[in-house]
Amino acid sequence: MKIRNFENSPKVPFDLEGYILHSEQQLEIVHLLLKAGEKLAEHKNPFDAIFFVAEGSGILTIEGEEFELKMNDVTKVTSDKNRGWKNNSNQDLRLLVIKLL
Repeated sequence: MKIRNFENSPKVPFDLEGYILHSEQQLEIVHLLLKAGEKLAEHKNPFDAIFFVAEGSGILTIEGEEFELKMNDVTKVTSDKNRGWKNNSNQDLRLLVIKLL
């Protein structure tokens, strides 16, 4: 058994605080932190992603349409959709991202 945490997990390869907590052939679990005012630009990935808001609230943009999500909300975005996040609050936004590779 392997126990992962922020201290022993690789960082995400872009300019946000985030850690790859688990990775295997068809699944990856990532923790992302967006501080007040930070955003992840709209982009497309070749995989579906499930987003769980663990703390705070923020705006998820899908194909240019904005959706406000708050703590304990969950949604899935399919691989064919552009997606991005922004923290428009004054609190931290913590996301658990489950990538279905």
